[in-house]
Amino acid sequence: MNLTRLTAVLAGLLAALLLAPSARAQALDRAGLIANLCGNASAMGEAASVLTGLAMSGDAADRAFAVPLARAVIDRKLACDDAGAVLTENGLDAVTRQPRAAAGEPLTPVLSLKNRATYEQVDAALALRAAPEASQRAAALKTLERRPALIPEGLLEAAAAAEPDAGLKGEIETLAQTAALTAADPAARIRALARIADNPSRRALTQVSALTADPAYAASPEFRAAVDDATVRIGRGIAVGDVLATAYNGLSFASILFMAAIGLAIIFGLMGVINLAQGELIMIGAYVTWLVQQGLRVVAPSLLDWYLVLAIPVAFFVTAAIGIALEASLLRHLYKRPLMSLLATWAVSLFLMNLVRVVFGTQNLQFETPFYVTGGVPVIGDFIFTWNRMFAILFAVVTLALTWGLVRRTPFGLNIRAVTQNRDMAACIGIPTRRVDMMAFGLGSGLAGLAGLALSPIYSVNPQMGQNFIIDAFMVVVLGGVGTIAGTVVAALGIGQINVLIEPLWGAVAAKVIVLLMIIAFLQWRPEGLFAVKGRRK
Repeated sequence: MNLTRLTAVLAGLLAALLLAPSARAQALDRAGLIANLCGNASAMGEAASVLTGLAMSGDAADRAFAVPLARAVIDRKLACDDAGAVLTENGLDAVTRQPRAAAGEPLTPVLSLKNRATYEQVDAALALRAAPEASQRAAALKTLERRPALIPEGLLEAAAAAEPDAGLKGEIETLAQTAALTAADPAARIRALARIADNPSRRALTQVSALTADPAYAASPEFRAAVDDATVRIGRGIAVGDVLATAYNGLSFASILFMAAIGLAIIFGLMGVINLAQGELIMIGAYVTWLVQQGLRVVAPSLLDWYLVLAIPVAFFVTAAIGIALEASLLRHLYKRPLMSLLATWAVSLFLMNLVRVVFGTQNLQFETPFYVTGGVPVIGDFIFTWNRMFAILFAVVTLALTWGLVRRTPFGLNIRAVTQNRDMAACIGIPTRRVDMMAFGLGSGLAGLAGLALSPIYSVNPQMGQNFIIDAFMVVVLGGVGTIAGTVVAALGIGQINVLIEPLWGAVAAKVIVLLMIIAFLQWRPEGLFAVKGRRK
């Protein structure tokens, strides 16, 4: 065992001795680099190659050392003397970075036309890798975009991997694709095509399709095969992304429709009241969410990112209280006069909309975007899994689960179902139908307030926002079957997906008209909707 351990130690020492000269050879010769910068055109070209290597894969400390050098040469702010050179902009020695003055009569290197273009690229490359501010790195990227064919292979990939700013990272990756496709080396172009095909998008398809007019496409069978293969793969990825995007957008729109309709389904199914003020209750929920945000901004700024979560009980109870007050003071006296209740809720709708307009104005409210609903994850093609839509979907799922549990698993829910199926019989067995009406109206109004909260991160919040949802909500309720949660869910999913499929083809207005005609045709065949409540009051 001791002999084995001694052998391993000796082998490690031998490897270290053999690798030490290589490591020393790879270390940056800073004095030699400065000497080349102060030399002739050939030496300055060699210095530019060293600086380019530092920008691509050099040590972070060496890269930081090199950052001011290219710019100093371009601006003629490098004074070369017998001791080396001085950066005249800040009076520091170019090698040691200690303050000193230039000795004797220093000389300033002059770039040739060829070297000037090279040094501008080098300066931009170093800034892209080492500049502290995103704006400086963005400016460097703009400089590199002017000559994509001169960008060294691997530079942009390394910069994109280290870039913390998501937007700038996307721009770097886009330029990397363009630069790779215009490279002089055919093998590099083929490798670039393979990388681009791994990240399909319509921009990538445009870039690759343009290569069919390239002379290499006709001259090189390998290049032609790579272009054709990349075109097929990118087209397939775009098609898959479009399908996923349609499904995701349809699910998102369906969740919004469900949130807007679930409260109305409870109210309409239980009491037969067509509540035209439901859209305004959605709007009030959004405004209450904004008030919670503004309150947290003053009272607890550290919790501002969580205003959407903290506003959930506030939005629910405020809108529920408004609904209870509306039912107790107005609608209770109009149950046997459906036309009067319709007109009354319409009047309440106008009153609430104009009250908000007077108090808050007509402009759109500005909401903070919390970190958990910001941005998204690119999946495939042009499909981006956005967090704000996922928030709406998850919020709708949680609301559905809680509403279903309340209606199916609690005594209050049992009373709602009993009154919905047969009001007179429920009253005969002692269920307080008037109290159930009031509490159910409050529940439906509170759910409308939650819909407004869910809409606030993804929709324009203004006094008119409720008008855009009331018709869609009624379509969902009528199609699904009055008073059924399952019908509301299925109808919202169906209408949402059909809207998303039709809208890109014929526009939003035509999509709504087509969906409405489809619902009318369906109700001619099945007037009770998708799910009928047995024994429902006529």
